[in-house]
Amino acid sequence: MKKRLLIIDALNAYFRAYIVDPSLSLNGQPIGGLKGFLKIIQKLVRETKPDEVIICWDGEGGSKKRKATDKNYKAGRKPIRLNRDIRNLTENEEIENKVWQMTRLVEYLNHLSVIQLMVPSVEADDIISYVTKQSKYKGWEQVIVSSDKDFFQLCDDDVIVYRPIQKKIMNKNRIIEEFNIHPTNMALARAIVGDKSDNLEGIRGVGLPTVKSRLPFLVEDKSYTIDEVVDYCKEVDSNLKVYERIAENRDVIEHNYKMMQLYSPLISPQGKQKIRFAVENYEPEINKTKIRSMMVEDGFGVVDFSDLFAACQRIVVESKKGN
Repeated sequence: MKKRLLIIDALNAYFRAYIVDPSLSLNGQPIGGLKGFLKIIQKLVRETKPDEVIICWDGEGGSKKRKATDKNYKAGRKPIRLNRDIRNLTENEEIENKVWQMTRLVEYLNHLSVIQLMVPSVEADDIISYVTKQSKYKGWEQVIVSSDKDFFQLCDDDVIVYRPIQKKIMNKNRIIEEFNIHPTNMALARAIVGDKSDNLEGIRGVGLPTVKSRLPFLVEDKSYTIDEVVDYCKEVDSNLKVYERIAENRDVIEHNYKMMQLYSPLISPQGKQKIRFAVENYEPEINKTKIRSMMVEDGFGVVDFSDLFAACQRIVVESKKGN
């Protein structure tokens, strides 16, 4: 049986918990991001029974390399806000609370048997991609937990994506069946379409269904280049305007591809070394006493994280057996 690695897109999960979970501390402060994230982890480890868990955070400021390429990358995103009114908090206090919850969450996770990874000026997407390529995890089932479609490009015989909002598992075969695009060509296909959430404009009037029908060869297990796609669009015997628009906008596709591809993660050699060291020298530990003390301090009230503790304890025990 394959070992299983759970890789969690931390901010994706944290903001989902922060927005949706209405939990308040005993003194009335929002703790939904903190408490909700721990609930999410508990549910995931209970259902997947992983051998290791890696939680990947965005480095401060996000991807320096992508923003150097495009200063408008992810510009215009609205600030993450609670989906309810907390009448005793000003806007500034709400922002401070959001940051406090995230910082406090990192402290909680430090006492659980998980690996936390963060590299300054590097997005979690790149860290996750680099983790999947580590020799330690070759042959493991690697489950990326995120609602971000960017991770579809990483799916192969070992890597799958679990989309928690949609409650949907995406593996290589399902992506091919649903989109008629092979994961090795998914970044190229999405570069043509663009991504409004990242402020990346695609080719006008072209969505993934159009790519699926007009560029059917992208379903093949071959990494096609931008030039091959453009040449095809120039040579195809068709009067459809979509081919003309793709051929005329090579620069747009190339720019988007640089921003969206995760096949070659944008991490410095020093950053990669930091990740390798953390992964290779991982010795899981859990401090239930400390976590319970923190929960009392933060006003959690009555809460049951016994399944989370049990799963983390199992990881510790199995790790010691392996050593």
